[in-house]
Amino acid sequence: MFKIYVDGDAFPNLLKPILLKQIERLALETVVVANKKVSIGKSKYVLYMIVDAGADEADNKIVEILEEGDLVITADIPLADRVISKNAHAIDHRGELYSVDNIKQYLAMRNLMDKIRESGEITKGPKPFSSKDAELFANQLNAFLHKKLR
Repeated sequence: MFKIYVDGDAFPNLLKPILLKQIERLALETVVVANKKVSIGKSKYVLYMIVDAGADEADNKIVEILEEGDLVITADIPLADRVISKNAHAIDHRGELYSVDNIKQYLAMRNLMDKIRESGEITKGPKPFSSKDAELFANQLNAFLHKKLR
């Protein structure tokens, strides 16, 4: 059986009940990793892990403990790339399922936007998280779980 890891530092509140419902319904062992106290809700299937403060401490811990086939929920594209390289799975907060086929493209775009910002260009940044994004996440999570658990 696979585990779910949640990169908890920036996990949207709209997604917490969606994820918790699936965790409870399917008895999915889940680990929420963050550098501060973050709760997605109370469940005997959820373990909360607080790591030291630092830019990549939660990411590093997730990569250290995850195993092949596990699922990581994160909006962090470099983390998703590391997850994919360990033959695990990653879904972002807006419902994108990262894969071997698409992660390098997402990483290249992210790195390009970083370079543009570093050059002094002002960019818009991501659009605000919406209920439509939460719906896309829920649909992708359901599809992933259905495929993985059948």
